[in-house]
Amino acid sequence: MSKVISVSLSPNTEKDDISLAFKVIFGLKRKENTKKLEKIFRNYFGFKNAFAFNSGRSSLIAILKSMEIKEGDEVVVQAFTCNAAVNPIIYVGAKPVFVDINKELNMDSKSLVQKISKKTKAVIIQHTFGNPGEISEIKNICKKNNIYLIEDCAHSLGAMYKGEFCGFFGDASFFSFGRDKVISSVYGGMVTVNNNSLIKKVSEFQESLKNPSIFWTFQQLLHPILLNIFVLPIYSIKLGRAIMAGLINCNILSKAVTRKENKGELPNYFPKKMPNALSALAIHQLKKLERYNKHRIEIASYYNLLFLKPANKNSIYMKYPLIVNNPSKVFNELRKKNIYLNDGWSGSPIMPKLTSLEKVCYSNGSCPNAEEIANKIISLPTHINISKRDAKLIFDSLEELRQNK
Repeated sequence: MSKVISVSLSPNTEKDDISLAFKVIFGLKRKENTKKLEKIFRNYFGFKNAFAFNSGRSSLIAILKSMEIKEGDEVVVQAFTCNAAVNPIIYVGAKPVFVDINKELNMDSKSLVQKISKKTKAVIIQHTFGNPGEISEIKNICKKNNIYLIEDCAHSLGAMYKGEFCGFFGDASFFSFGRDKVISSVYGGMVTVNNNSLIKKVSEFQESLKNPSIFWTFQQLLHPILLNIFVLPIYSIKLGRAIMAGLINCNILSKAVTRKENKGELPNYFPKKMPNALSALAIHQLKKLERYNKHRIEIASYYNLLFLKPANKNSIYMKYPLIVNNPSKVFNELRKKNIYLNDGWSGSPIMPKLTSLEKVCYSNGSCPNAEEIANKIISLPTHINISKRDAKLIFDSLEELRQNK
């Protein structure tokens, strides 16, 4: 049975992560205190504070609440983003306003100026796939207009801009430890605050929250175990995919993005505190961050060599974006070779494709660059379980498809 190559199926998980999840479930490993995760995170990056939550969504809600953003306010966010970055804005009662992207897949600062109004309270700058956005330009725009700058670092843990880690530039920043992010505890997130007036408010909001249910936490701990032991080894045959679908449908495994979120709503397990059990997974993964990002950059450099593309020295390449003419055809053809590239970042300016654009306040035609990119982009894997041999197989498969079109 040939190896399954995937961009998003529990990509960061190694044998020691599976073992740790077992130990936490059966009490063989002391469940790490979330405060320990916050301390390690602060010390690792040099942030002056860190507040852990059960997801990037909860983290963003904490920031918006601390900024007292509410009904009638507007928050500017780029198109070509996930609804997970949009729904928290709707959750607090504000309206998301979308800005088009540049060729780097990040917010275009010139387009941003046109979208700022008297109702604008904050701008969220996303560092797409680990590539820092136009931080200096956008920070200056926010300062000139007296509005908050929020950094979306969900893709950019460990990425640097002008000698500083992403997360140091906004009034507040949030990170994600989701299942397909830079490091993974299946769910999890972190807030760092650079604006002193917001620190106490974020802390108080965190304290006001409850922990997610024991079942929800157990469900996340099962994810690396069930996926890597029972699903991935046979994913290349229909039985493996059927088992995964069954586990999700029976609510044994969680979904990365729920049907409710596709309708502009949030499940009731957001916002919540970061449970101690998942903190153990996050601490363990954080120890691997430097190795993981070094590997990503090496794989991306190999792709650059194969595709004859210039290197991006600032990006940590959480994923490697590639423009093709027909993503759906690519997904279908490469799936025949057990290469699964459909990560949801294709087919809609607000991913995943099933997102109701009306419900998330996006108007068709408002961000033409994002819409064009969304209809032509695929993402190649760079994670720790991808080798150069795998990358070459992906390249050869894409070349074969191009030549036979």
